[in-house]
Amino acid sequence: MSGTYEAPVLVVGGHGKTGRRVITRLDALGVATRPVSRTTDVPFDWSDPGTWDAALDGAASVYLTYVPDLSFPGASDQVGALARRIADHGIERVVLLSGRGEVGARASEEALLASVPTASVVQCAFFAQNFTEGAFSFDALGGELAIPVPTEVPEPFVDLDDVADVVVAALGDDSHAGGVLELTGPAALTFGEAWGVVGDAYGRPGAFQAISDEEFVTAMVSVGEPAEVAYGLCALFAEVMDGRNVATTDTIARVLGRPATSLRDAARRDVAILAR
Repeated sequence: MSGTYEAPVLVVGGHGKTGRRVITRLDALGVATRPVSRTTDVPFDWSDPGTWDAALDGAASVYLTYVPDLSFPGASDQVGALARRIADHGIERVVLLSGRGEVGARASEEALLASVPTASVVQCAFFAQNFTEGAFSFDALGGELAIPVPTEVPEPFVDLDDVADVVVAALGDDSHAGGVLELTGPAALTFGEAWGVVGDAYGRPGAFQAISDEEFVTAMVSVGEPAEVAYGLCALFAEVMDGRNVATTDTIARVLGRPATSLRDAARRDVAILAR
């Protein structure tokens, strides 16, 4: 993957799903990175602006991810405040991972671009790796997925490896400056269909059930998640699973020169890696 990279690249959320993939790719290109989080030697905490300047000092470009989600209350204020710091440090090449179809996320995008108009935004909705990594993965749930989403609305699940490739491309190419890159997988599947595809990759059937918000919150709290995060996820599901994100895009093909990875191929690859 060719490009002109401004190093070191500050990676906010360097241990996260996309952050670590972006770092792996930049490392392979010989591009210096600086991953930061609450627990790194030079910490970065979205809720503590006192940590921001030390993380930004000396950085030439930035990849930003926000946890739990840019649609959550207060996110756009924090992103806007950090964007002003980024501008103060003279950093112009910035890539933000954002949420496709999320009104709250759009506010965060606008807050970033207001101070750093040369930034790029990468928009995604649900990742293929939601089913193979983390709390909602097939193994973690014993093959049984119960979340508050409609059974009939499809979603074009996107592969995180594709997302990371696009982020790296945007970090190395000014032609994406000030633009929004909307990423999807090649086909839209309902959650039930997607769970079946992932079960096939694991070699055993999976069970999917659409549940109420209250049932979901109760389940999340029982495993230690804060209730406000659980309710925030319910609101997010309701917003983006109303049909607005059904259409696929050709952005991955245009940026990378190859087709987007299907959920089936991503799941088979990831399950094979997990089995090693």
